[in-house]
Amino acid sequence: MGVPKPLVKDEADCSIRELFEGMQATIGRMPNVFGVMARFPAALKRFVPFYNAVMLKGRVPPKLKELAYLKTASINVCQY
Repeated sequence: MGVPKPLVKDEADCSIRELFEGMQATIGRMPNVFGVMARFPAALKRFVPFYNAVMLKGRVPPKLKELAYLKTASINVCQY
């Protein structure tokens, strides 16, 4: 089984195009992890609010959250 490729906006289900546009407006692109998840629109719709709650809110500085992301990827031998 190969590695799934991220979808581009034009390939995405119309129900999640708004998410693509929001990411584009916020960070200038759709990160690959979300593009791959877009192959399963229901999963992406549920994941984005969770991700936003974890990454955009709380007392832990964003820099430390990003370091946790990188460390977890490294431990799991996952390219990030």
